[in-house]
Amino acid sequence: MLLLFAIVLVALALFVTEPVPIDITAIGVMVALIVLEPWTQVDAATGVGGFSSSATVTVLAMFVLSEGIRQSGLINRIGAWIADRFGDSPFKQLLAVLGLSGGTAGFINNTPVVAIMIPMVNAISEKTGVSPSKLLMPVSFMAMLGGMLTLIGTSTNILASDVSARLLDRPFSMFEFTQLGVIVLLTGGIYLATVGRYLIPERIRMDDKLIEGFEMTEYLTEVFVRGDSPFVGQTVSQCLETLDVDADIVQLVRDDQAFTEPLARKEVREGDVLVLRTDRGSLMSLVDAEGLDLAPDAEVSEDQLTTEADAIEAETEQNLVEVVISPEAPLIGETLETLNFRGRYDATVLAIRRGGRVIHARMDERRLRAGDTLLLQATEDTITRFSNDRDFVVGGRLTRPDFRSEKIPIAIGIVAGVVALAALDIFPILVSALGGIVAMVATGCVKPNEVYSSVDWSVIFLLAGLIPLGVAMERTGAAEWLASVIVVSSGGLSPVLVLGAFYLFTALITNVVSNNASVVLMIPVAIDTAQAIGAEPFPFVLAVTFAASTAMLTPIGYQTNLMVYGPGGYKFTDFFRVGAPLQLVLTVVTTLGIVHFWPI
Repeated sequence: MLLLFAIVLVALALFVTEPVPIDITAIGVMVALIVLEPWTQVDAATGVGGFSSSATVTVLAMFVLSEGIRQSGLINRIGAWIADRFGDSPFKQLLAVLGLSGGTAGFINNTPVVAIMIPMVNAISEKTGVSPSKLLMPVSFMAMLGGMLTLIGTSTNILASDVSARLLDRPFSMFEFTQLGVIVLLTGGIYLATVGRYLIPERIRMDDKLIEGFEMTEYLTEVFVRGDSPFVGQTVSQCLETLDVDADIVQLVRDDQAFTEPLARKEVREGDVLVLRTDRGSLMSLVDAEGLDLAPDAEVSEDQLTTEADAIEAETEQNLVEVVISPEAPLIGETLETLNFRGRYDATVLAIRRGGRVIHARMDERRLRAGDTLLLQATEDTITRFSNDRDFVVGGRLTRPDFRSEKIPIAIGIVAGVVALAALDIFPILVSALGGIVAMVATGCVKPNEVYSSVDWSVIFLLAGLIPLGVAMERTGAAEWLASVIVVSSGGLSPVLVLGAFYLFTALITNVVSNNASVVLMIPVAIDTAQAIGAEPFPFVLAVTFAASTAMLTPIGYQTNLMVYGPGGYKFTDFFRVGAPLQLVLTVVTTLGIVHFWPI
């Protein structure tokens, strides 16, 4: 048992510090449990059983079903309608945004919901002048709470149902906790529409242009290429290749004609004007040693970086655009240099916003993180490619030409069928969800080559790696021992107070570790504690499940928080300021709601 606690502590430390991705940590936990079988009581078959668990396979299927809805463009259409219909009233648009994010997250994965709503919020903000900071955090919070409307709302619910079935022989039905989920969602919505809206700071001002919002004024400048410059005769990629300076050539101007990406093979000539992204020190080094002169008016405007091409050359039109890195993107942990980002995507990174911090210096050496917002200069064709890439969220782009709008009724019908078959107990959710995958592909809602790319494999490996940890907690008696410690420490408190304490503790730890890890660790302990104090264990399972979906105190507690962290320009402490009061309110509301619907 002590060895198992050591494994848990090491895993928690790795979850918090993330020296490696959390799914890799989960697989490491699985391997450790199998190797140390005499002490953990987890053999090889049990250890890898997480991959064949109904929870893991069901979550995988739900990713594909969500992709069918995403490819249809349904939520984008609703978002565009909201932007047009409620664009003149900040309060109405807040209510509409809250309703859309909370309502849809109960039936499709909340990560793509938020990914779709980020550009919608930006479009609304541009139209009304309301800061996106005022809307994006509520979008994330409501998407979290909306996941508690149904069994399939989040992977956490599905995993908790699997654990409950194994330990109590009582899995969750499709609408097991919908009545409480509605109460929790309404509570969160009322708070965010009243008290919360005044606590959320305006970190991004809509009257600022992009280069001002990313503090680019001091980092963009123009230089003339003299005849004696070693740059003459070299390509753009060669000019800075051997120089130890933090600079990029963003644009080349020759005879009143501006050239942008792709620039690498463009040869520099005498008299060319180069637009540089660089700091003051690097600029002085270039001017002194490389035969360059500062332009008389070296300040670069946003209009200079957005070039309009002739109709025949529309693909060369340049724009500035914000692009957010998705939490499941494989390029997380890489640098712009190792990715060869400029050559790979035909786009120039001008700045990186990470929360409320804007990074300009040595960007090529910075490891990219989930939620980073990149300020890019790129052509319309390149921006369209970013819009079609699940690894990125493009701000301000609500529509795509390749949405399968004609498939909207079919995609909705398939998801409704999956839900109905499971709710009526005609088939288990596992079977109906897998059938939904077949239907999505057969009807063309999802193309065969999109099935595997639509799955967030990090979540699948995380679930598979953590499921045997819950088994070990039970078999070794670790959960029972922790429960006895809690019972003694509670000092004879009423079961309702103990239930509330479990909710609050789970909610706190889920802000620093994975919500799925919280469920796996806490449900066995909660069940043993309930049994020890003579209470019904199922309400305790629900308390842990609901609490695991309320990671509102930090931007790192939940994927959707990370997604809005950069686009909203938030500081780390903003989430605590807004989320802490809501967390306390939900502790009371959820605890009393559980006791009312499922007496303990």
